[in-house]
Amino acid sequence: MVVRHKTYQRRSQFLVFFVITLIVATMFARLGYLMVFRADYYGVRAKELHERERKIKAERGLILDRNGKLLAGNQSVSTISVIHSQIKEPEKIIEVLSRELGIEEDTIRKKVEKVSLREKIKSNVDKETSDRIRNCKLAGVTVDEDYKRDYPYSSLASKVIGFTGADNQGIIGLEVTYEKYLKGIDGSILTMTTAHGTEIENGAEERVEPVAGSTLITSLDLTVMEYADQVANTLLEKKKAKSVEIIVMNPDNGEIYAMANAPEFNLNQPYELIGEDESLSEKEKTNKRNAMWRNECVSDTYEPGSTFKILTAAAALEMGAVKMTDTFHCPGYKMVEDRKIRCHKTTGHGSETFLQGIMNSCNPVFMEVGARLGVDNFFKEIQEFGVLARTGIDVPGEAAAIMHKKENVGAVELATMSFGQSFQLSPIRLLTCAASIINGGKSITPHFGVSIKSSDGKNIRKLSYDSGNEVVSKKTSDLVREALGKVVSEGTGKNAGVEGYAVGAKTGTSQKLPRGNGKYIASTIGFAPVENPKVIALVSRKGCIMAER
Repeated sequence: MVVRHKTYQRRSQFLVFFVITLIVATMFARLGYLMVFRADYYGVRAKELHERERKIKAERGLILDRNGKLLAGNQSVSTISVIHSQIKEPEKIIEVLSRELGIEEDTIRKKVEKVSLREKIKSNVDKETSDRIRNCKLAGVTVDEDYKRDYPYSSLASKVIGFTGADNQGIIGLEVTYEKYLKGIDGSILTMTTAHGTEIENGAEERVEPVAGSTLITSLDLTVMEYADQVANTLLEKKKAKSVEIIVMNPDNGEIYAMANAPEFNLNQPYELIGEDESLSEKEKTNKRNAMWRNECVSDTYEPGSTFKILTAAAALEMGAVKMTDTFHCPGYKMVEDRKIRCHKTTGHGSETFLQGIMNSCNPVFMEVGARLGVDNFFKEIQEFGVLARTGIDVPGEAAAIMHKKENVGAVELATMSFGQSFQLSPIRLLTCAASIINGGKSITPHFGVSIKSSDGKNIRKLSYDSGNEVVSKKTSDLVREALGKVVSEGTGKNAGVEGYAVGAKTGTSQKLPRGNGKYIASTIGFAPVENPKVIALVSRKGCIMAER
């Protein structure tokens, strides 16, 4: 029995020794694995625990006009923050920041006393103020470099250029379209800290420099922009219009020299409502801001009226449905099925050729031409012109055409469509179609972006756009151009004439919906010189009391 007991005891001791040895061996194996095979991973984790990263904002890329004039730049500002674990004189910090930043002491106290890694006090602090705060050398207060977008011409082309938000990211316009080029790459400062998060005095510091955003060169021309803005605001005031839109473009390549949407808003204070009413709810204010930022030249549609006769004339000439010498008779109206559709000249134009019908902007002539074309050919041609597609302009929010379905178009609808009513287009869509017809007959894409350059001026890429497809023949283009030249020299568009220049133009008027409210949309498309157009423009004003031809 004694022998058995001793044998059992030895076995138990051996088993315990074996288990302990196995545990120790496993621990050493695990430790070895961690030290050898996972050393890099845990080294990084340890470093992360003892580092605090602070971002250095990248300078946003510039936006320039075609001649290098600055349209959007940057101001050096700072972001003021507090780090709770490093604060030594909380009352002094509260007093200084309240005084310098113009913030109530109670507001700052809550942030100073909050136990968190970092609390932002205020961003977009001007350099002079941030320098004063930095010179106070307050433990726990950080002054980080930052940039604030600056627009030197305030409201000029505001709905085209757009603006940035609190994070310096594009919100609307070119600022958002070209965000990936403009935004740059943020840098960082890595500071060594204790396990409690306190920065180690004289500790090593790693700095990764930011990369500035690229520069956007646009087709905009500051001189043309300022003139368009002046004209738009003059029309807004004198004609008591609700809004005025102006687009000035190169008809050969689609480069836009100016786009005005009056009234504009202040890009440096984009959230400040025009004529703000304190009684408005937050939802109403948001809706009003969205309307204020809306680019009507691109995002709104309207009945083009007689300006659309440029397209109807080109379609009919291209299809051989009419010649300039064909004769028509206008008694002041035309019966279409059971509808009496009037001409703007209610006494009628009498006998006239198609050329004279264009010069007189005669509705009965265009209704007859539309009937000759027929529904299928009419839709075939407007599709060729691009009417049913968006232009692809490089700003967001482009509206599509509001058009009848072909199968729903009867004689009455075809008649009204032929002179530009009962459907809607955006101003940029209409102007682009007109440009393609008078430039020799080739398609273009309207655009603002021309090229991208690095912050030090090196070329990165030249921007390209679809163009060159035949819209109409050169012969048709020549005929339409000559006819529109006569509209100005001899017809209804005499007011568009400019001494010393051969100008072509077509005016148009349509009623604002609902019809019968006495409000009109008056618009004009003009170009020069007639022989070889270098510029084409559209001017539209909404909410006019008096109609114009």
